[in-house]
Amino acid sequence: MKTELNYINLTYQTNSEKEYHIPLSYQLFGKDLFTAPIILINHALTGNSEVSGEKGWWKQLVGENQIVDTNQYTVLCFNIPGNGYDDFLIEDYEDFTPSDIASIFLKGLEALHIKKIYAIIGGSLGGGIAWEMLAKQPKLAEIFIPIACDYRTHDWLHAQCLVQKFLLDDKEEPLQKARIHAMLCYRTPQSLNDRFQNQYNQDKQRLESEDWLVYHGNALNERFSLKAYKLMNHLLMNINVAEEALENIQARMHMISVDTDLFFPASEIRMCFEDLREKNKNVSYHEIQSMHGHDAFLMEYQQLNNIIKNIL
Repeated sequence: MKTELNYINLTYQTNSEKEYHIPLSYQLFGKDLFTAPIILINHALTGNSEVSGEKGWWKQLVGENQIVDTNQYTVLCFNIPGNGYDDFLIEDYEDFTPSDIASIFLKGLEALHIKKIYAIIGGSLGGGIAWEMLAKQPKLAEIFIPIACDYRTHDWLHAQCLVQKFLLDDKEEPLQKARIHAMLCYRTPQSLNDRFQNQYNQDKQRLESEDWLVYHGNALNERFSLKAYKLMNHLLMNINVAEEALENIQARMHMISVDTDLFFPASEIRMCFEDLREKNKNVSYHEIQSMHGHDAFLMEYQQLNNIIKNIL
């Protein structure tokens, strides 16, 4: 299995007319390119290209004899430029939009001489970027599986990202504070209440739930860059595919939501599904049942595997 980090050097002019040299990094898993159907996976906000393998963040879904079987497919995952996984960071992050990232990914595919993809799978921000890609190239993929995401950032999510932006601009522990707030959006009240039940840690003199949040804030601060987090939050804040562009997408679309998602509510995703179905698009809708909210797409693997198994 190929797991090394590969690079494509691109010159790219953003929609804001700024020119950048982009060292677009990616990883390949499974079969050699052009020997098997290609599945492109777009990572989420704090994710990266390491989608499979021992440290793979989606290894319960992608790997040998998994639902996305690397014995059967070539799996490709780009790093969002500026996520820091390849040490490339972007200072002026507001120069970029999800539309720009989609264009960069499409340039990456072109550089690899990939004209057609069997499936695109994207969760959360990665799914939003996938919507942008298919709006630009409607015939790119046979199958599209957007998970816990929508084709645009709705008002509630935009507001939460705005709070994140304020926290990230703070001078004292900005990344930790932003991550704590984000964790409360990724999960639900029931998820936290059921797990911690007001248990108090005598040694640390604080609630176990507080200790858990502080831990996650510090853990992300150790492995993630503030510049990268600012960029990712900005991208999440600005997913904006034109509604009329959705009708042109040729892929079979299989939308997957989480019933308790606070970031991308199931009701909004279901509304998009119903609109496309009325326009005779090849589209289906699936809903993960979970008390854990948005993060369920990284937790409820049995449900997710059962859904995707019947699609691929």
